[in-house]
Amino acid sequence: MEKRNLGGLEVSAIGLGCMGLSANYGDPVDTTHGVDLIRGAHEQGVTFFDTAEAYGPFTNETLMGEALEPIRDQVVVATKFGFGFDGSTRTGLNSRPENIHRAVDGSLQRLRTDRIDLLYQHRVDPEVPIEDVAGTVKELIEAGKVAHFGLSETSADTIRRAHAVQPVAAVQSEYSIWARDPEAEVLPACAELSIGFVPWSPLGQGFLTGTVARGQGFAGNDIRSRFPRFTLEALKANQPIVDLVVEIAARKQVTPGQVALAWLLAKAPTIVPIPGSRRPERVSENIQAAEVTLTAAEVAEIDDRSAQLAVAGARGSGHETYR
Repeated sequence: MEKRNLGGLEVSAIGLGCMGLSANYGDPVDTTHGVDLIRGAHEQGVTFFDTAEAYGPFTNETLMGEALEPIRDQVVVATKFGFGFDGSTRTGLNSRPENIHRAVDGSLQRLRTDRIDLLYQHRVDPEVPIEDVAGTVKELIEAGKVAHFGLSETSADTIRRAHAVQPVAAVQSEYSIWARDPEAEVLPACAELSIGFVPWSPLGQGFLTGTVARGQGFAGNDIRSRFPRFTLEALKANQPIVDLVVEIAARKQVTPGQVALAWLLAKAPTIVPIPGSRRPERVSENIQAAEVTLTAAEVAEIDDRSAQLAVAGARGSGHETYR
């Protein structure tokens, strides 16, 4: 697979988001299934794998550690800190230096590795200056425990402040055809500072694949059951966005999901989406999107037509805001 650069970190053009194997989309998958899926992705060219201590919590890192241990030097591992825990219960944002150290030591053990290739702050903690966060990660880099620093769901101003203390390699935020918020300020800041960008939920949590039915409901342990964009009313209102992607896909004889991923890849050479799935065949389909090329005219058509479609419902839980 084509390689891309995230602030000095070489990775496959498409990565694998591993969260859904352990959290937020139903019961966790069987360990054997998860290990086989992760290793299968690597066999197909994926070298960039994304997790976080909050996924499970902790169990997703454990799964990734088992899956990647035999091929550790062939892959790039990204994980995240930023929450406090009381046992396995998340207690809220916490990016105090001592908690960052705790998180990293735990992640290293669960991931069965001696260094984290890319360490993100999962969410900005308004109680801790970003300069202190960046300074703590800088210490961890100097100690050899971390290789690169990243931020997630953050503002352009915060990116610049953090970057001045410790260079930021990558910023991860939700970005897709129906979540274009980063285009206003975050993507220009990343381009200005030579920072890579990693879209999470690049397929709109499955919506852009065209497989979510208009009247579909979601189980209580599926995070989409709590998201405004996945109410019955919102799904119906947002159907024109899917229709657009399906139309382009039919024209190119590829799948809607591949169009959604190819659109992101075409936006900039420093963008690396991390779609996730529990199904090996869907993982393979996503990987093959790296071979789908959209022309400049097709990208412009998706840009223009999607910009004219108002998205119903706030993204996430409805409380997300860049800090």
